[in-house]
Amino acid sequence: MKEYYLNFRGKPIPLQPVPVLMGILNITPDSFSDGGEFLDSGRAVDRGLQMAAEGSGIIDVGGESTRPGAQAVAADEQIRRVVPVIKELARQTEVPISIDTRLARVAESALDAGASMINDISALYFDPAMTPLAARVKVPVVLMHMKGDPENMQQAPQYDNVLADVMSFLARRIQYALDAGIPREMLVVDPGIGFGKNLEHNLTLIRFIKNFHRLGVPVLVGPSRKRFIGTILQMEEPQQRTFGTAAVVAWCAMAGVQIIRVHDVKEMIQVVRVLGSVAGTSHP
Repeated sequence: MKEYYLNFRGKPIPLQPVPVLMGILNITPDSFSDGGEFLDSGRAVDRGLQMAAEGSGIIDVGGESTRPGAQAVAADEQIRRVVPVIKELARQTEVPISIDTRLARVAESALDAGASMINDISALYFDPAMTPLAARVKVPVVLMHMKGDPENMQQAPQYDNVLADVMSFLARRIQYALDAGIPREMLVVDPGIGFGKNLEHNLTLIRFIKNFHRLGVPVLVGPSRKRFIGTILQMEEPQQRTFGTAAVVAWCAMAGVQIIRVHDVKEMIQVVRVLGSVAGTSHP
């Protein structure tokens, strides 16, 4: 399998042989799993530093919930939430920081504060200003598939063939980004588990996640505590889904997924490290 590095403003980070874990830091009152838990800036910084100490390779900071049914959050409010946290994290840790947003103003403010990656769930669709920003700043950009938007994406989503449809969409967005001047080595794709997909859609994408390597860029998967795991296990509370998440993380790691986005960094780092040792691809 091709080896990938992501260049975070002059700091190249290898994405193999063990997947990089992207730690989730939601500075929101209404995220599906940890809404309100880190809305206080001090607590958010502490959690980010904790994830860095636990082995997170990237810290993904977001100021807008994108759970099903979530309402959009204005740029000014997102900036108010995320910028102080990003500034402090950038001062205290060398772990790269990603900004999880669809809005160019938020992304630019976060990059000015010390972030070095853009995680755009709309794959550069939502805000026309995001593409020229990404082309100019030359930082890694995540292109994610989402059907609809967070407000309506789970209203009976349908596909002709979910695997083919999602791969085709991401291939088109890669070409769009390349045509706009964003280097291929700065692109990452995410099939968007839980974003406009039902249980069978999610399971199909995960089952055949190896296929996404054909797109020729690193693959990111975000299964952490998602509803499909709760449906399988009949667990309503997202915090109870750690072991279910671990199963998906292990599957993705075995399939060569380069970045896995998780809430429980400490537990999932154990999963990927032990798996890597058993497979003979890495050692503690």
